[in-house]
Amino acid sequence: MVLDPGHNGGNAADPGTINAPVPDGAGGTKPCNTTGTSTDAGYPEHAFTWDVANRVADLLHDQGVQVVFTRADDTGVGPCVDVRGELGARVGAAAFVGIHGDGAAPGGRGFHVITSSLDPGGAEVAAATQALAVDLRDSLTAVEPVSDYLGTDGLDSRGDLAGLNLNTVPAVYVECGNMRNAADAALMSSEAGRQALAQQLAAGVLAFLGR
Repeated sequence: MVLDPGHNGGNAADPGTINAPVPDGAGGTKPCNTTGTSTDAGYPEHAFTWDVANRVADLLHDQGVQVVFTRADDTGVGPCVDVRGELGARVGAAAFVGIHGDGAAPGGRGFHVITSSLDPGGAEVAAATQALAVDLRDSLTAVEPVSDYLGTDGLDSRGDLAGLNLNTVPAVYVECGNMRNAADAALMSSEAGRQALAQQLAAGVLAFLGR
């Protein structure tokens, strides 16, 4: 199982690296990575994703699931989104879950799960990806409402995300909430909130693996 904690703590200090173009999986390029967003109080997305990913990994390890991270710490730069997206196939993962926090207008609340609209792994992988997305969506509704500003019923499909377009295993990004929304920010900034999100992410992954 690959967990992809979005962004990295050192990205802002190395714009030359993170702004360099890399393949986007759709015939074009996009920047290697970005700095991510933050809450209005300054809690950064990269720290949120790193913390939640580690909590999810601990819960999955307890159930015998081997977890591979796309980055080793929260102080480095990158890796680039193309490298992250290719990791699942390289390690033979059953699935890839990217963990993010959105930075939308503050009036919007809730989480959504994103899949690639390009179906890079073919029809069978696309079907498994949709199942993964639904399992995560259904699990996360226990702690957070589905997005009221993007997607449909907590699900969205996009063709511009290299980390998904370059994946040939079932792969999703989870925007765990809108960090610019006060209610979402309160949940995502608290240790209890992050643990609750991690528990539901792990439950969704286990439901998928148990199919």
